[in-house]
Amino acid sequence: MGKLMEKAIAEAATLPDADQEAIGAWLLAEIEAERRWDALFDQPASGAIEQMADEALRAHANGLTEPLDPDTL
Repeated sequence: MGKLMEKAIAEAATLPDADQEAIGAWLLAEIEAERRWDALFDQPASGAIEQMADEALRAHANGLTEPLDPDTL
């Protein structure tokens, strides 16, 4: 395990159980999302793009997106 991950886990361990559970759930969801993106890029381009668009639309429908402000890029 990398040093930064060790530090993050040590810091998280000092938080209340509910916060630790929330962080754990978030981290696992992020890892799963990365795996899905990797799997999509391993597919032929047409199928991957369609599935990426579907995932983006689901994320937006679930309130997981933010408006893009070009001035803050």
